[in-house]
Amino acid sequence: MKWEEVCENKQLQDLPFKIELNKWGQIVMSPAKLKHSFYQGRIQSLLEMLLKTGVAMPECAIQTTDGVKVADVVWASDPRADIILEETAASIAPEICVEVKSASNTLEEMLEKKDLYFAAGAEEVWVCDAQGKMRFYNPQGELSKSLLVPEFPEQIQRRNQPTA
Repeated sequence: MKWEEVCENKQLQDLPFKIELNKWGQIVMSPAKLKHSFYQGRIQSLLEMLLKTGVAMPECAIQTTDGVKVADVVWASDPRADIILEETAASIAPEICVEVKSASNTLEEMLEKKDLYFAAGAEEVWVCDAQGKMRFYNPQGELSKSLLVPEFPEQIQRRNQPTA
């Protein structure tokens, strides 16, 4: 199956699952709990607050070497957004791709997605664990904080934190 077919299929719309495709075009579904949605929303809100340019988005479909993966939250610079916003699945990954780990994901799956996003052009990949702790990566490895958004908190709270 192709991503365009997934997006146009009426039976696959409004499902309470995140849908992705593997490299064979098979649909992979992951259920999401409210806490996952909370972290997703908070991360997007913080990105919008801390970055004055570009665009932050939830549920961004990205074409990878292992099919279409859907990053929970992304941030794309204005030039990159100009390229991808009209595409069905981003042909190049946004600069920041964020995955929120849910009970149905393993850390190994998250790290595999990290590598796929880097291969697709991401500059940083962030992983939020089930307790809201953030881990930041660039292609060289794990970072103590984001280089693109150094003010981004290491722990997601219920309320927005003031910037440093």
